[in-house]
Amino acid sequence: MLNVLIARHGQSEWNQLGRWQGQADPQLSEFGFAQAADAAANCGSFDAIISSNLQRAGQTAVVISEATGIGPVLIDEAFSERDVGLYQGLTHQEIEERFPGKLDAGVWPEGWEADGSVLQRVLGGLESLRQRCGEGDVLVVSHGGVIYALERYFGREYVRIPNLEGRWLHHDGTSWNLGERVALTQKLEPQKQDLIL
Repeated sequence: MLNVLIARHGQSEWNQLGRWQGQADPQLSEFGFAQAADAAANCGSFDAIISSNLQRAGQTAVVISEATGIGPVLIDEAFSERDVGLYQGLTHQEIEERFPGKLDAGVWPEGWEADGSVLQRVLGGLESLRQRCGEGDVLVVSHGGVIYALERYFGREYVRIPNLEGRWLHHDGTSWNLGERVALTQKLEPQKQDLIL
């Protein structure tokens, strides 16, 4: 059995400001580093740790790796965040001002990466991971958009995922099965800004 926990990174500087990130590359906030350290103390043991190529995920993974001795951190672009196109860098209010009603209607802007594209690369990344690891427990530090796309693929409705919460995926030798959501941080309360995105 291969068990993969795909977790959202710690709070980034843009999370703190309420800005949509997509494939932009802000680093972790001070609180995000604290979240990563707390996750390292609570996440348990893994056989390997993989990160997306974006630094907010990489920094989270490195903190966990250094604290737990799991590593080295392997980088895989397949687990990068969705491209959010023209929403990148904007706050919710700025999106509403520039594209009135579109966000609430689920109408995505030019440059938005569709679920099909996200899933193609993420499922490819999971298959590559399965070929390399075969079995065991693997932590993948990734992004909310990746987790949402996978959850929709498995028939789950959207529920916002906080920083350093994740979703288990299990491969039984035949197919992937969706497991439960888990929180990796136990002691820290999210800051008000983190609740925006």
